[in-house]
Amino acid sequence: MKLHILAIGVHPDDVELGCTGTLINHIRKGQQAGILDLTQGELGSRGTIETRHNEAQASAGLLGIAVRENLKMADGFFQNDREHQLKIIQILRKYQPDIVLANALADRHPDHGRAGRLIADACFLSGLRKIETTFEAKSQQAWRPKKVFHYLQDRFTEPDFIVDISESMDLKMEGIKCFKTQFFNDSSDDPQTYISAPGFMDKIKNRASQLGHRIGAKYGEGFSLETSLGISDLDAFQYSDLV
Repeated sequence: MKLHILAIGVHPDDVELGCTGTLINHIRKGQQAGILDLTQGELGSRGTIETRHNEAQASAGLLGIAVRENLKMADGFFQNDREHQLKIIQILRKYQPDIVLANALADRHPDHGRAGRLIADACFLSGLRKIETTFEAKSQQAWRPKKVFHYLQDRFTEPDFIVDISESMDLKMEGIKCFKTQFFNDSSDDPQTYISAPGFMDKIKNRASQLGHRIGAKYGEGFSLETSLGISDLDAFQYSDLV
């Protein structure tokens, strides 16, 4: 299966929180989008591996995600090394995404920044033909995504561009709510965490509202990148009278 976009998150629910509004936009255009979770989130204070798996699959089904896989790296202890890079390279060559959406390069949770760097490095290395990988006992061809964009997470950083997700915000929030063990639930006996506080969902919508306002839209998602964006002419920019 060839994917147009592969969104990668170190924990199940990272992608939902960071960039599913953008994924929904592309799915509604008839383009294939997938999600790769690097870990099972097993160190999380709430829920279990099994509940996180079920929640991730429920979210993927709701959002129309073509495929969702989990590499089962060690939550909290994975490294940006050859072993872990090759695991991601195999997936990149399997689905050949044109665009990869990745964790932030620096954030409150140390896993996020480490994963962001790991993903970016793997995307580059995946294009080197002398790095050999196999899938189902067959050699894989080298493949490098055209672009790697890093979605914003907990720590706000100035985005390089903002995507209008006004029409997909409601569905994005429904996808997040599929992770019932992770967010506010007044009947849960699990310990309260930073993201399970009652006001956390409001923070998600407020961030999207603030980003949307900056481009004359109701809601937006921000992304950063390490390279420069190129356009064919100035008319490629989208303007709004509200900006």
